[in-house]
Formats: sequence, C-alpha cells, structure tokens
Amino acid sequence: MKGFLKNPARLVPLAFLIVILVGTFFLMLPIAKTGEGAAPFLTALFVATSAVGVTGLSPVDTATYWTGFGQGIIYILFHLGGFGIMSAATLLGMVVSRRIGLGRQLLLQAEARGIAAVDVRSVLTFVLKTALLVEGLSVLVLTWRMMAVGEPFADALWHAAFHIGAAFTNAGFSNYSAGYTLFSSDVIAQVPILLAIGIGGLGLPVLHDLRRGRRAHWSLHTKLTLLGSALLTVLGTLGVLVFEWSNPGTLGGMAPWEKVLNALFHSINTRSCGLNTLNNGAFSEQTMMMTYALMLTGAGSAGTGGGIKVTTVMILILALWSEMRGDPDTTAFRRRISPAVLREAMTVTALSVAVLMGATMALRSVTDLPLNHLIYEAISAFGNVGLSMGITGALPPSAQWIIILLMYLGRVGIVTVATGLALRHRRTDFRYPEERPIVG
Repeated sequence: MKGFLKNPARLVPLAFLIVILVGTFFLMLPIAKTGEGAAPFLTALFVATSAVGVTGLSPVDTATYWTGFGQGIIYILFHLGGFGIMSAATLLGMVVSRRIGLGRQLLLQAEARGIAAVDVRSVLTFVLKTALLVEGLSVLVLTWRMMAVGEPFADALWHAAFHIGAAFTNAGFSNYSAGYTLFSSDVIAQVPILLAIGIGGLGLPVLHDLRRGRRAHWSLHTKLTLLGSALLTVLGTLGVLVFEWSNPGTLGGMAPWEKVLNALFHSINTRSCGLNTLNNGAFSEQTMMMTYALMLTGAGSAGTGGGIKVTTVMILILALWSEMRGDPDTTAFRRRISPAVLREAMTVTALSVAVLMGATMALRSVTDLPLNHLIYEAISAFGNVGLSMGITGALPPSAQWIIILLMYLGRVGIVTVATGLALRHRRTDFRYPEERPIVG
C-alpha cells in the first residue's frame, strides 16, 4: 500500500476521488438543499464532481436548489479542485525530476526556469498569494459594480466572490439562475471575470516566469503557452463574430461594441471556464464546431483549466509544420523539442479523442437527445469547461454517470497520463533495425 501511494500517478486520482466523496456527503445534508429533504446521491455526486473537477455542469439550478450552506460547499470544492491542479501538476513535475538522473533533472529545471527546484512551501505560498491578490481585487471591483445595479451589499459581495472564485479556478459555476447572461452588456462586470480566468488558466510555470520579468529568461513552455493562448483567443473571437454577427439568438440584436465584448468573453470562457453571456443553445453549427475545438484544447498546463492543454496542441502543430517542410527536428524559438515530448503529446491527444468517441456513443445509446448537443456536453465535461446546450438537467441517470466519469477523467486523467509517461522513460542497450511502413 505504501508503494502504491508513493506513485504520484496513482495518488492524485485517489486524492481527488476522496475530496469528491467528502463533498458529496456534505451536499447530501438537508441543510445544503432548499425545501424539504436532502439532495439525492446522484445529484450530490454530480455537482461535487463538477465542482472538484472545476467544470460547472449541473443538473440543478445552483441559485435555487442549494442553500447558502450548499453554495458555500461548492465554493470550497472548486477552490480545492482548482488549487489542487495548479500545485499538484507542478509538484508532480518536481517528483519526476527527483526520480531521474541528474542530467535530466537539470534539463527539467532549465525548461521550467526554476519551478522544479523550488520547495513545496514556496510553490504553495506562491499559489496562495496569486489567488488572494487576483480574487481579492476582482471581488472588490465586481462587488462595487453589482451594488451599482441595485444589489444589497451582502448579496453583491457573495455573488461577486462566488463568480470570481469560479472564474479564477475556471469552474464555471454561477449562483444566478440566468447565469452571467445578466451582464452581457456590462464591460465592468465582464473584465474582472476575464482577467481572473486568464490568470488562473495560464498555469503556475507561466506565472512563475512572468514574475521573474525578463522575456529572455522565459522557458519554451511559457512562450508556447502565451503564443497559443493569444492565437486561440483572437481566432475564437473572430470566429464568433463571423458566425454569430447576425444571429438573433446570440449577437444579432447587440451594438457592435457589445458583439466584440461578448465574442471575446465566449472565446476565453470556452477554453475552460464555462461562464456564459450568450445562449449556447442558439449557436450556429459553425460556432458549435469551433467551440468543440476550443473546449478540447483547454487552458495552460499546471493551471486551473482543463482540456488537453495549449502546449500539447502547439507541439502537435509545430510537429506537423516541421514534417510538411521536411525538417529533421521540431523546433520553436530556437529550441528543439524532444521526440519524447512529441510522443507524449500524441498519446494524450489520441487517448482523449478515443475517450470522447466512446463516451459520445455511450450517451447516444442511453438518450435520444440530438447528437450535436451530446457531443457538446461530452467535450465540455471532459475538457472541464461547463458550457452546455441546456440538456444537463434532462439527462437520464445512466447518462449522468457517463458525464461524471468524463469530468473525473478530464480533471485527473491528463495529469495522470502525462506523469505516468514521464516516469516511464527508460534506456535500452540496443535498437532494432529501422524500416519505413507506407503512410497514407
């Protein structure tokens, strides 16, 4: 048992599972639910998994189904899930670096620009300070804004804290029945949310590099994450504007500046958070397909967001470009990317697509809901995004179990697989003769 728990690829999923079960217990208490009785086990488990997995999908209305106590439990759970990933993914990298040779450890330290060399206390302290600063300032701004539109101070403070916490941890929960659509025309209410999502989703290694200042000292990981995030944000915003500009169910009735603001909000939220200002059920098919890709990509590694990660996608794009050009190596910013990293990126992506295909087929076999809605729900769950076409509450129990599994796998599966691959690097004393099968 002791050997089992020493393996981080086993310990992290177990830790998340324990937190989910504890959260389920508290959400099943009568004090957590409005009205008479307690929440059913499946409902409590679904919401606890969604909160710890920082997803945001829910079969019930968070604002009316749960009491203040219940909402408080959800608030605690998505902070535990969000901070757990930020620290756990980085700490796993530190564990990996200590279990391999000195040469490889020095390479990891160079790539991570010091992250692999700091101690546990320093990592966790940095996470805590970042969270307190970002959430604290954002809550102040949002509380003032909500009071300006007529909310009492206590309500404004709780709503602001809940939404900013959900944004920074990329959880996507809202304790408004209408979600964040109430603020689709409010710049001041949207900007703190966008900043919290962006900072939380970048990942600890990137934040650590940015804190150090000089761009010349940034790691390749940081450069790829920032470049990829910027490109995805711009392309996502332009895509929404092109496909939804005249759609009366989304951007059609808005002023031009409101269209740009909400397109930007959707582009950033789609890559992990899930707080929406637009009606997802009214999107055109083109926007839905673009959203599939953004949700699956997700946010930065070792951050609060989900998905297969921005760096994974950037590495695959760079590998494709190098192969098309006939280059022997995959390079970026005058650095060569290891073939082992390319294999890890391909493995994570292939496994994720396989899981999603299987889950979608399983969902289709237990419900007669539209296929495109089920695909949207499955990718949103696995990518820990939380966006929905409005079908979560209509899913039968069997489908809810599938979504629960997807949320759990999406949260711990990527980190577990990546860590397992890193820990399994081994040297061999021989190599087989090379042969080239026909491709294409």
